[in-house]
Amino acid sequence: MSWLFGWGRGSTKPPTDEAETPEGEGGSSDKSFGEKPKDKWSNFDPTGLERAAKSARELDRSRHAKEALDLARMQEQSVQLEHQSKVKEYEAALEQLKGEQIRLQAEERRKTLTEETKQNQARAQYQDKLARQRYDDQVRQQQALNEENLRKQEESVTKQEAMRKATIEHEMALRHKNELLRVEAESAARAKVERENADLIREQIRLKAAEHRQTVLESIRTAGAVFGEGFHAFVSDWDKLTATVAGFTLLAVGVYSARNATGVIGRYIEARLGKPSLVRETSRITVGEAIKHPTTKRLRSRPQDALEGVVLSPSLEERVRDIAIATRNTRQNKGLYRNILMYGPPGTGKTLFAKKLALHSGMDYAIMTGGDVAPMGRDGVTAMHKVFDWASTSQRGLLLFVDEADAFLRKRSTETISEDLRSTLNAFLYRTGEQSNKFMLVLASNQPEQFDWAINDRIDEIVNFALPGLEERERLVRLYFDRFVLEPATLGRHRMKLAQFDYGQKCSNIAIRAEGMSGREISKLGVAWQAAAYSSEDGVLTEAMIDARVDDAVHQHAQKMDWLHMESGAESAHKVIIYNHTAWSHRLDVT
Repeated sequence: MSWLFGWGRGSTKPPTDEAETPEGEGGSSDKSFGEKPKDKWSNFDPTGLERAAKSARELDRSRHAKEALDLARMQEQSVQLEHQSKVKEYEAALEQLKGEQIRLQAEERRKTLTEETKQNQARAQYQDKLARQRYDDQVRQQQALNEENLRKQEESVTKQEAMRKATIEHEMALRHKNELLRVEAESAARAKVERENADLIREQIRLKAAEHRQTVLESIRTAGAVFGEGFHAFVSDWDKLTATVAGFTLLAVGVYSARNATGVIGRYIEARLGKPSLVRETSRITVGEAIKHPTTKRLRSRPQDALEGVVLSPSLEERVRDIAIATRNTRQNKGLYRNILMYGPPGTGKTLFAKKLALHSGMDYAIMTGGDVAPMGRDGVTAMHKVFDWASTSQRGLLLFVDEADAFLRKRSTETISEDLRSTLNAFLYRTGEQSNKFMLVLASNQPEQFDWAINDRIDEIVNFALPGLEERERLVRLYFDRFVLEPATLGRHRMKLAQFDYGQKCSNIAIRAEGMSGREISKLGVAWQAAAYSSEDGVLTEAMIDARVDDAVHQHAQKMDWLHMESGAESAHKVIIYNHTAWSHRLDVT
């Protein structure tokens, strides 16, 4: 409302109470010394007051005066509110700035603590490193000192031993020299005495010889007289002659009977307790075991699950379980056992199932291999009969497992076999011509097509043990991983530790990579893992070590398969050459 009072007209600033001061401190730069200063109200314009008074009267007479005042008051309040809001905003910004400063200080403090912690850790590590180095230096110095002491002791012992040896040698040399001197002296003295008493010695020898001759002649005469009188009296007395002849006869009969009885008893004991030479392994007690362990009692093994520890496909598992149940019931009811042929690649569980089958059925088992028959030659027939005689004496029933049976049960018509092996095969066929309630025959072969037809006729059940599939391989991997790795690592009695990784996933991956492997190869893989842990410095089996052994096993399996294919190709070519040679010979014979 400055316009009401005339401010702003003719001047740019309102009037002040003080007069304008001239330039300079004395104030007399542009004016004369005697001129009077002007009045401060000389420039005041009274028209502004008049206009203000007029406007005030108009405003008072106006009907909007109250609203104008209210509006002015509201504007003043708005200005005050805006000022207050700006003050609050400034205070909020100030508080935010303080919070930011506190956060920055906390961050700096945290960084400082972190840096101090790192420095403390580095200092501790460095001190630990220095302590380890000092300890290693002390150990090396102590070891060097011990080695030096040991070397000095060894040198001292060596010197003492050399001195003792030299002393002994010197004593022996002196003793030998003294002995030679003594012998020479005694020989010289004896020779001198003999020379001096030669005539006397000769006379004594002559007298002794004459006396000995006379004594012998008298003894001969006396013995001849006694023998002649006794023989004459014996021949003259008929009763004494008859009794003597009867006594000699009974003595000869007794000796002959004792010798035959001893042989019969020995064969009986051998048949009952002795293990035949063809049997490699058996669960029956033998004479050797009875002698080694005389106080050990034979424990009847309780029936076990026939498939415990045996991993097979579901269909094969169901079939062999039926065979196990049937065999057990056959033994309990004293029925006739059925003969079984198990064929398939090596390491698929044939021998293991045969043992489990015997234990499940409560029978004894005996394992023989076909490769042991051919080297026996003409003794093979006798050995084969001994095996079956021994099997027939089992009170519990015997499961006779013949591994690699195709080695001696070959075709007699086409295969080139020796007469001794042919005779052994005939003996085997003779003893297995009929089913028995004493023993059960289980044959295992990798090439069943080479069997003689008579052998095939004696087989009642044929079971194919194929290579394990993916599911079976995973079960086998987990089984042998637990047996050879987890159990030794958790028991704590072995020098083995296991690193942390996903065991289940690792076993699944190994099963996928082990395609085409047999159960025996997978078990050897578990043994390889165990050996890898034992060969490491800290005894820890890591995932990388497991993968390395798996890579080696896969490579070796591939190499074996290549060899097998090469051998199969060479064998097929050989068979083709033999066939062509036979056909050509037949053509020449016809011509």
